[in-house]
Amino acid sequence: MKSKLSLCAGAALGVMLAVGVAAPSQAATTHHKGKKAKPAAASTQAAEIRELRAQVEALTARINAQEAAQQQTQATAQQAQAQAQAATAQVQTVQAAADSEIKTIPTQVKTAVAANTPKPKTSWADNTSVSGRMYYDVSNITNKVDGVRKTPTGTGFDIKRLYIGIDHKFNDTFSANVTTDFQYSSTLGATELYLKKAYLQAKLSDAMVIRVGANDLPWVPFVEDVYGYRYLENTLIDRTKFGTSADWGVHASGKLGGIFSYAVSAVNGNGYKNPSRGKTVDLEGRLSAQLDNVTLAVGGYTGKLGKDTQGAVTYHTASRFDALAAYTTKTYRVGVEYFSSTDWNNVATTTADKADGYSVFGSYAFNNQFSAFGRYDYVKPNKDTANNRKDGYYNFGVTYSPTKIVDFSLAYKHDKVENGTLNTSNGVIGGVTSGTYDEIGLFGQVRY
Repeated sequence: MKSKLSLCAGAALGVMLAVGVAAPSQAATTHHKGKKAKPAAASTQAAEIRELRAQVEALTARINAQEAAQQQTQATAQQAQAQAQAATAQVQTVQAAADSEIKTIPTQVKTAVAANTPKPKTSWADNTSVSGRMYYDVSNITNKVDGVRKTPTGTGFDIKRLYIGIDHKFNDTFSANVTTDFQYSSTLGATELYLKKAYLQAKLSDAMVIRVGANDLPWVPFVEDVYGYRYLENTLIDRTKFGTSADWGVHASGKLGGIFSYAVSAVNGNGYKNPSRGKTVDLEGRLSAQLDNVTLAVGGYTGKLGKDTQGAVTYHTASRFDALAAYTTKTYRVGVEYFSSTDWNNVATTTADKADGYSVFGSYAFNNQFSAFGRYDYVKPNKDTANNRKDGYYNFGVTYSPTKIVDFSLAYKHDKVENGTLNTSNGVIGGVTSGTYDEIGLFGQVRY
């Protein structure tokens, strides 16, 4: 705009100058032809030129003033626009803050109301929970001793275990548990009711939990969780009576970091079914590590197994070494358990003896409901006194799990003891030459 106005002013000045220049030339021509020019004419033209120049300068100054005014107006408009945008942004910020404050009002009101509302008194039941688990089967058993069928043989229904647990929490540190153990067993020919757990717990930290009373021992329940099919069969040392799952005493356990865990128990030694009072206490412990899907554990036991009562004579101390390695995922699990023991069944005899054995187990889940499993055990129960005696056990089958708390397994179990007998969770198996135990049926568990 400024350049166009300047061009106009220049053009006007050029026109005026041209007029001024042309006038003298015309006067000269006239003088040459006619009379002599008067000096006053030249003076008049110069005055006109000066007047024209003054007009041009005035016009130029006016144009420049208009341009300056326009620029000032544009700058003022731009500044006003920026101020308007800043004001809009500030309004939006204030509105957002107000909306946020408004949204917090209900929470603040609820918090204030809750703070000023008297807390209801808690009853005993508010901190008490009840749980249960049942192992059952409908099966056919064939039990043979040296080729001859013996009891238990036939078809029947069993409740191998029925646990009812009651937990009560006194505060964040102290709690208590009572768990009953009931069974209706055709293999043992008995109906039994025991108190499996009854303890007071003090949780000092994740690394130190102390329980006093009857509680799980460090090894057998740990392996049961890894194995996953306790309702079908006891684990290796529990099945062959080289260990038990619970006992009375003082128990400590905890987690060390994100990998290691431990458990140690000082107990009577005769198991939770057989209360006793001896001269010493037995010790059992376990140290385990969880590395992603890999579980590794070692453990051990030493003691008199509750046989050093007042007036009794014991000749040996029973001991046992345990080891476990397993790899578990949601789809499959494989694992191996090993044990070796010394004088487990010879504490009160003058004869020394040793035993060892292993168990290999695995399962594969086709989906969330169907899976297949299998297991094989091999045990030498009397390596020093009857080295040719051996126990071979296996099971396999398929499982249907309609929900997380119910399992049905169609399974076959076989156990054979050669050159003697062995006391197992399925009764005494074997004979002079051999004995077999075969069972096929539907095995299951219900948890709540």
